Amino acid sequence: MNVPLLSLQGLTKAYPGVVANDTVSFDIGEGEVHALLGENGAGKSTLVKMIYGLVKPDSGQMLLKGQPYAPAEPRQARADGIAMVFQHFSLFDALNVSENIALGMENPPPMGDLASRIREVSETYGLPLDPFRTVGELSAGERQRVEIIRCLLQDPKLLIMDEPTSVLTPQEVDILFETLRKLQAEGTSILYISHKLEEIRALCDHATVLRLGKNVGECIPQDTSARDMAELMVGSTLHTPERADRDFGDIALDISGLSVPAPSAFGTALRNVHLTVRKGEVLGIGGVAGNGQDELLGVLSGETPTAADAVKLNGAPIGRLGPVARRRLGVLAAPEERLGHAAAPDMSLTENAMLTASVRQNLEKNGFLKWGEAENFAEQVIEAFDVRTPGPANAARSLSGGNLQKFVIGREVLQKPDVLVVNQPTWGVDASAAADIRQSLLDLAAGGCAVVCISQDLDELMEIADNFAALNEGRLSAPRPTKGLTVDEIGLMMGGAHGMEVAHV
Repeated sequence: MNVPLLSLQGLTKAYPGVVANDTVSFDIGEGEVHALLGENGAGKSTLVKMIYGLVKPDSGQMLLKGQPYAPAEPRQARADGIAMVFQHFSLFDALNVSENIALGMENPPPMGDLASRIREVSETYGLPLDPFRTVGELSAGERQRVEIIRCLLQDPKLLIMDEPTSVLTPQEVDILFETLRKLQAEGTSILYISHKLEEIRALCDHATVLRLGKNVGECIPQDTSARDMAELMVGSTLHTPERADRDFGDIALDISGLSVPAPSAFGTALRNVHLTVRKGEVLGIGGVAGNGQDELLGVLSGETPTAADAVKLNGAPIGRLGPVARRRLGVLAAPEERLGHAAAPDMSLTENAMLTASVRQNLEKNGFLKWGEAENFAEQVIEAFDVRTPGPANAARSLSGGNLQKFVIGREVLQKPDVLVVNQPTWGVDASAAADIRQSLLDLAAGGCAVVCISQDLDELMEIADNFAALNEGRLSAPRPTKGLTVDEIGLMMGGAHGMEVAHV
C-alpha cells in the first residue's frame, strides 16, 4: 500500500472561544491535486498554517512520507519540501522580479544565475517572466507568476495554493491549470483551496470538506456537482439568487469622458471613461486586479475629487463633493480592502457602523453621537447578514475576512442607497454568504437603486449584472448586455481586446 505524501491525523487547534480545527484527519497522495473546501470560518486557513509551520497544533500529528512532521516555522516546512502561494501577495513593488524571489530564498545564488534560472523555470512551466521587470509594473496575473515561480525554484513535494485564480482572466486560469497539471505529472502534490467549485471539479482528484472546524466528508469532485459540494460545505440547501423582472428608470449616475492621473507611481490612470447606470440597473464591471478598479471606486465614492460636471447624480454635478456629502445624497460605496479602508481594524463594529452610517441613519444630532442607536444598527447588520461575531462591541480585526465582508456590505445595503458602488462584494466569502450578498444587491436594484458591481468573479457578474463592461489599463469598454456573452468574449474584453469605442447603455 502506497504511503501518502502527507497524512494529517487528529489535528486540533483552539483559540479563546473557538475551536478552529477539531480532530481533522485526511491524506494527500503523491502526485494528487487535493481540494480543501469549506465556508468562511470552517478552519481552512488554520489547517494550512499548521502544515506550513505558521501555527503549532494543540494535539494530533502529521506524517510526511510516513515520518513525523512538525515544522516549527515556514523555513523548516520549505526545507522539507512544502511550498505555499498565499492569497495575498508578499511582494515589494519597487524591486524587480529577481530581487523579490531572492528575498524568499535562504541562500540565493548570484543575481545573474538566479535570473537565468527564473527564465528557465518560468518558460518550462508555461509562466514566462522577465526577471528584470519591476514588480510594480506587473499585472496581478504576472505577480502571481512571481509567487509560483518562487515556490517552484524550491522543487516542492507539496504546493499549497490559496484562492489562486481570484486575480486571473479565464485565459490565465487555463494557463495556470496547464502548469498545475504538468507539476502533477511530475509527481508534485497540490493542496488547492478555492471557493470556485467548477474549478475544483475541473482540476482536483479528491476534496476534503471542513465545516465548523471538522472534517464532514470527502468526495471526488468530477463525480459531484458544484451545488452538492456547496451544500456539503454549508450543511443546508443552497439558496440561488433570484432576479426579479424590472424596468430601468432614468439615468442615476453619469460619467462622461473622465480622465484622472494615477494616484501613485504604481497606480492606474483612468482614461476617457464613460459610464451610465440607470435606476434599477446592475452594471457589472470586470477586469484583472490593478487595471483601475480602486481608482474608479474612488471617483464614484468622492474620495477622488474631479471636475464638478465629470460625475453627475440624477443630472446634477457632484464631482467636487466628498464621500460624506455624496452619502447624504444617497451615493454609497464599499471598497475592496476590508481592513483599513472599508473598516477601521481596531474600532468596534458599532464604531465602524457610525463611521459610514451616521448621516443616512441619523446617528448624530447637534454634534452629539447617538451610540445606542449606532449599536442597534450594528446589531441589525449582524443579524440580517449572519455575521459570525460575539457582538457589536468586538473589533473589526477580530472577525474572519468573510464575516467582516458580510458586515461591510450589509452596513451599506441597510442604509437603502440610491446608488451603490461595490468592489469585490463577495471576495473571500463562502457560497452561501455569496448568494445572500448577491441577492441583497438584486433586491436593492429591484427597489430602484442603481448598482455598480466591480468584481473579478465572472460567474458573479453573469449572475447579477444586467450589463457588463471591462476595465483594462484604466479604460472602460462599451457596456454590453450580459445575456448571451460568452466567457471567451469576456476574457478578451478584460484583456483589452475590446476596442476603445464607448456606447451608452
